[in-house]
Amino acid sequence: MPDPIFERSITAFDVRRHDRESFACGVESLDRYFRSRARQDRDKYAAAVFVMAEGPGVIGYYTLSSYMIDPGELPHELARKLPRYPNLPATLIGRLAVDERYQRKGFGEELLLDALRRCFASTSEVGSLAVVVEAENAEAIQFYQSYGFIRFPDHGDKLFLLMATIRAMFEKWPNPKITVSTPTPSR
Repeated sequence: MPDPIFERSITAFDVRRHDRESFACGVESLDRYFRSRARQDRDKYAAAVFVMAEGPGVIGYYTLSSYMIDPGELPHELARKLPRYPNLPATLIGRLAVDERYQRKGFGEELLLDALRRCFASTSEVGSLAVVVEAENAEAIQFYQSYGFIRFPDHGDKLFLLMATIRAMFEKWPNPKITVSTPTPSR
């Protein structure tokens, strides 16, 4: 059986091509969001919505938005090393969900890696220090931690991954379909 990772493309959500109604991940808030709010958020530029689909059937989706981190929320030893601004730019993976029929087959990993790749690639044009997620439950926390995400000290369900860590991860990633160019600041 071929490895499910990296076999399907992930594209921007399109209501004409992607069937929202049959999507069910088992978490009502994520299902409801995709069925009734994803299009509005996309149309109002509140979130970019990406889907992995097989024909019109949606395997999974995630959303990306800009985000600000209060440096006081970060671990003290890390915050000392960062630029001294009242808020630090980041990118939020607001939602990430896989339809129940496709869970535990590697599609969540594929969606997460695609999201991280897009987040990192955008840093050459828009600054972002980290990727932030707000996990729905303990299982989601474990999933994100398995990729190196770190919990915010005072927010157990909120985690972050520094762009420097993402860059190092993709530089070492053995799959040639994942390519990331290192952004170089122009001076």
